[in-house]
Amino acid sequence: MVYYMEHTDINGVINVLKPPGMTSHDVVNFIRRTLKTKKAGHTGTLDPGVAGVLPVCVGKATKIIEYISHDIKQYRAELTLGRSTDTQDGFGETIAEFDASGISLSSVTEAINSLRGEIQQVPPMVSALKFKGRKLYELARQGIEVEREPRKVHIFETRIIKCQDFGTPNPRMLFDVSCSKGTYVRTICHDLGNSLGCGGYMSFLVRTGAGIFKIEESLTVEEITEVVETGGLNEIMMSISEVLPLKQILVYDNVGKSISHGNRVYTAGVINMPEDLEENQIVKLINTQNQCLAIAKVINEANNAETDIEHRKYVFQPIKVLF
Repeated sequence: MVYYMEHTDINGVINVLKPPGMTSHDVVNFIRRTLKTKKAGHTGTLDPGVAGVLPVCVGKATKIIEYISHDIKQYRAELTLGRSTDTQDGFGETIAEFDASGISLSSVTEAINSLRGEIQQVPPMVSALKFKGRKLYELARQGIEVEREPRKVHIFETRIIKCQDFGTPNPRMLFDVSCSKGTYVRTICHDLGNSLGCGGYMSFLVRTGAGIFKIEESLTVEEITEVVETGGLNEIMMSISEVLPLKQILVYDNVGKSISHGNRVYTAGVINMPEDLEENQIVKLINTQNQCLAIAKVINEANNAETDIEHRKYVFQPIKVLF
């Protein structure tokens, strides 16, 4: 067994480019070993066979996972028509085959455009959702299928990138999709195939973005290893304040200790705040060194939400202390 001295002063988020073949948990374990830290966690599972953006929170940044895991996700996927599989992707067993040579590009374009907005989606059996304490994909491996309730998801944008082999039994379409957390792109492909009456499956997928994390700025595990070995960790670690998608309240440094004890921050301790705050809004408290001290809830002590902004008496109650 290998023992090491844990680094307790490493706090932030690394934009990892997960390779195919590694599970999301494998990537987290890699970060733990490489950075010699016990505290690390990812912000949203990617299937083992899928590559793409996987933000990994390290140290105190693990406390903000719930606030950044809901960010909009972006994917590039390939839909292949004329075949349906039991896993809704290319790794599953074929359950139906059709000749899709009569499917037109215009009908596929219309079908994918119709997905935009809020839709109902039935999660696939090959997912990490749980049924009576067991993950669905574990049941699927045993040949067990259970009833799944449809869930609301949101498709913000779709864009067709390239179409190939139309007029053949298995035409393909490469497309980009921007969607809410919990959306299964494999199910989008499956449902598109069904709506066109010819079956379809997801033949390729890469996650190109998650909130502010973009694939062009992500780092492979090899690049991360090299950066850490050469002492450049600070250059790739994004700060908590940088990645938190919350409005910022700039506070004086001398209130930091009070915040660490969970005490409220009154206007006397605030340097600057947005003008459009609302009662019960969740914000981040930042000091002059751009260090995020806490996540807090806005309280209007004037007890009147309709009070003119200039007469409102805001205080900020920490709900999650970060430092």
